[in-house]
Amino acid sequence: MIITINGTPGSGKSTIAKFIAKKLGMKHYSMGDLRRKMAMERGMTIEEFNKLGEKEGWTDTEADKYQIKLAKEENNFVIDGRLSWHFIPGSIKIFVKADLKKTAERVFKDQRKSEKKYKNVSEVLDEMKERIESDVKRYKKYYGIKNVYDIINYDIVLDTSYLTIGQMCDEVLKAVKAFNR
Repeated sequence: MIITINGTPGSGKSTIAKFIAKKLGMKHYSMGDLRRKMAMERGMTIEEFNKLGEKEGWTDTEADKYQIKLAKEENNFVIDGRLSWHFIPGSIKIFVKADLKKTAERVFKDQRKSEKKYKNVSEVLDEMKERIESDVKRYKKYYGIKNVYDIINYDIVLDTSYLTIGQMCDEVLKAVKAFNR
């Protein structure tokens, strides 16, 4: 079983992916972590790296090739990434969505060291909207995907706007178990 998880920024996809992997005794991979590492190696923030990706396809294709290779060589893992569902079509595809204002509050409260430091929630919200636009633009340009955030692409959709982390994880675990019967 391979589980792919995508979602809007700050929706909890990485947290859920780590939890599900641990609960099911599976490996966890994060394309966001891989791309952040790629950005840091070049002295860039993830936001700058994503903007570069609108002109330079290698910023995405390197991570995408990794996912394809991973799916051919391994089984029984959880991976969170924007296009994991696309590159691993036989996976259980999960989409985690949440109200952008709520997720901006989450991101502001739990800022990552590898990303830009935000002054307020409004600034986070603006950046999230730009990131979503950049993702849609890049994936349409490079892969012909109209909208990576369209829930029609997924088997399981969960709205985490008003859920605690524990509730999010429990809901996804229940859905995966029901889907995998």
